Amino acid sequence: MTTSLTALELPDARESELAQRGQQELAAFLSTKFETQRIAIVGDDNQTHTIELPARALSMLRDILGELAAGNAVQVVPIHAELTTQEAANMLNVSRPHMVKLLEDGKLPFHKTGRHRRVLFADLMEYKQKREHESLEAMQALADQAQDTGMY
Repeated sequence: MTTSLTALELPDARESELAQRGQQELAAFLSTKFETQRIAIVGDDNQTHTIELPARALSMLRDILGELAAGNAVQVVPIHAELTTQEAANMLNVSRPHMVKLLEDGKLPFHKTGRHRRVLFADLMEYKQKREHESLEAMQALADQAQDTGMY
């Protein structure tokens, strides 16, 4: 199953402000530690509709609101989603040819759907986390070396 990533739009100032207020108010309700929470939504008809949601979903909503408040675009991607090479490249901030090379060199698992390569979102995030960890280790090694040689 391929999940198409939609084009992202940055929130405007009003959306960021509303998101910040919503995040703060939602955080207060989540501090109760209940497994579910009921929220009320007022519809166009001015009728209040109560919805019971898992606290985990509201926690994710709080995180999304935090990103919007910071002016970031957000997209929810299911962990089992299959990405095209272009979508995967965009998420790693690399070119599509570089992404294909990573796949062909065995750096990341993939499968083919017809002639098209597909990458699991979970595998991509694991690779990204590993790459970031290796980068931090390399920076720490350089800092240690500079410290040892008196270059600081």
